[in-house]
Amino acid sequence: MNFSGSLVAIVTPMCAQDQSVDFDALADLCQWHIEQGTQGIVVMGTTGESATVTEQDYFKAIETAVAAVAGRVPVIAGTGAISTAKTIKLTQGAAELGVDAALVVTPYYCKPTQEGLYQHFSAIANAVELPIILYNVPGRTACDLLVETVARLAKHQNIVAIKEATGEVSRVKELIDQCDTPIQLLSGDDATAREFMLAGGHGVISVTANVAPALMSDMCRLAIEGQSKQAEIVDQKLAALHQDLFLEANPIPVKWALSAMGKLEDAILLPLTSLSEKFRPAILKALEQANVKTQ
Repeated sequence: MNFSGSLVAIVTPMCAQDQSVDFDALADLCQWHIEQGTQGIVVMGTTGESATVTEQDYFKAIETAVAAVAGRVPVIAGTGAISTAKTIKLTQGAAELGVDAALVVTPYYCKPTQEGLYQHFSAIANAVELPIILYNVPGRTACDLLVETVARLAKHQNIVAIKEATGEVSRVKELIDQCDTPIQLLSGDDATAREFMLAGGHGVISVTANVAPALMSDMCRLAIEGQSKQAEIVDQKLAALHQDLFLEANPIPVKWALSAMGKLEDAILLPLTSLSEKFRPAILKALEQANVKTQ
């Protein structure tokens, strides 16, 4: 399975009246992304509010995405949790629903050692016959999956890729040099994704792609092809979104942006709340810069 280009870290639409998940809107978003050129759907990741939805809604959202996509692009489920046992349970459940891979974040809050991380991911990869994408995002987990540990894990036949969200482009070369068994390298940081791909990365799991999927797809294609100048021109249109979609904790700004576009209702689960009024003009301006229409 090839995981490359623009893969969207898709939001989970909800109803403003009661914060229930709007599965029809999620299916519509999946269809729209495929039409716009998105090359993969990552459902129930951080941007999908996986940590705060009920387990029932978690699995139903994955089932909805798999059905809506119908094999046209890869569907990747976020299955990481704080414990190894729970992560295995979620990964096995997602595999039964027909996903193409699991995106497994480093355990948050508990701060495992590098050996603990190695054993954690090895146990998950041993428990399922499903491609595993490692996910390193120290800014959220207080835990950094070091290159040396990734190189050890890459030897496992089920560990096929890493989403590297440190924003450190230098890690691309380090991963290429140190991984005897090559794995696919995906950026998890929109602001540096273009440089990441020009340095040898294969794609990005993107928040920005939620609102500007066609532009993100074009930028990724150009960067992967090594067309640096053309990729930069496209990326300049997206630059404000890369920054301003993180004015408050993800996915607060991107869900509000999608509501301004008429794609979903402005609803998010506590403890997250709707985007502060003071940040809304900046989001609208960033959308305009990317030629994204709002209502």
